[in-house]
Amino acid sequence: MTAAGRSWADAVAAKDHDAVRALLVPDVDFRALTPGRPWEATTSDEVLEILFGHWFEDQDHVVGLLAVDTGDPVEDVERVGYRLAMRNPDGDFTVEQQAYFRTTDGRITHLRVLCSGFQPSAPRAASVGGGVDPVEWALHSDIL
Repeated sequence: MTAAGRSWADAVAAKDHDAVRALLVPDVDFRALTPGRPWEATTSDEVLEILFGHWFEDQDHVVGLLAVDTGDPVEDVERVGYRLAMRNPDGDFTVEQQAYFRTTDGRITHLRVLCSGFQPSAPRAASVGGGVDPVEWALHSDIL
């Protein structure tokens, strides 16, 4: 097991472009799925554009890295899950991502990410959703 998974979660949470670039090989094989759209990239610069130009834009502030979880590798594929507390002009949100990756010499060569999307934090969801369960509200809102 490498430290790349934890380093990836820390770099994404810090919105640290240089740290993300240092973790990825230049010709990384990247695919991801967010609510409503698949993503693909073949270079580290393209991954940076996806991460910080689409997913976590300038107005999206990471308030905290709430959790990081790594597990045993599945053969040569490692996993890291991480949960972020986010704030933007629309309110407070929680985002969780699961990343599966392969490394060579400590750098990520193959990366697959599955994202929960921006889920309204419970107090906001309850007030916006009229007191309904936040998960039910998110599932039936246009956020997914």
